[in-house]
Amino acid sequence: MAIPQIQPYPMPDDLPANRVEWRPDARRAVLLVHDMQNHFVRAFTPGQSPLVELMSNVLALREHCAALGVPVVYSAQPGGQSAEQRGLLLDFWGDGIGPDPHDARIVDELAPREGDVLLTKWRYSAYQRTGLAELMGSLGRDQLIVCGIYAHIGVLMTACEAFMRDVQPFVVADAVADFSAEHHRMALDYAAQRCAVTVTTRQLSRALTREVAGV
Repeated sequence: MAIPQIQPYPMPDDLPANRVEWRPDARRAVLLVHDMQNHFVRAFTPGQSPLVELMSNVLALREHCAALGVPVVYSAQPGGQSAEQRGLLLDFWGDGIGPDPHDARIVDELAPREGDVLLTKWRYSAYQRTGLAELMGSLGRDQLIVCGIYAHIGVLMTACEAFMRDVQPFVVADAVADFSAEHHRMALDYAAQRCAVTVTTRQLSRALTREVAGV
């Protein structure tokens, strides 16, 4: 089963009720741009929601976080994986990204810049076999801001694993996207009730700025 072609749907404009009241802090956080690769982004309809908002908000988050000194980390799955490398993903999703290097690259608009970290990702969670946990430990960071795709798969699994590692996750509701509005909402509801804080791009940016200013 390959990634389905995703029909346009409106980016959610309301948030589920969060169970906890963690506050994002630029001195504690890392921004993870999750799997924004050509292969995955291509499943969305160009020029339509939720892709338009996704691209705009992820870019805004990257710029804001970088300006505040928040480390920016990217995850990206490699192309042309062998059956052994794919493991059980092969049964659910087939061969994955093909051998064309363009398919595995981060979309041009969000390409990593000097100083950013690019992690090779092998499973749903960006913690699995990537060194993300070690990187965050070396930086003394214990909050993870997650944006990208797909919300109910890698984004949610990464947030869950962060939680289980005592890292506070923040899922940016309008800077993630999914197979459908229903999948998107399910991911946000689960995150808010079980492992993370859900926020909008604007809320997160304002909160980070306030913490830096000491307000």
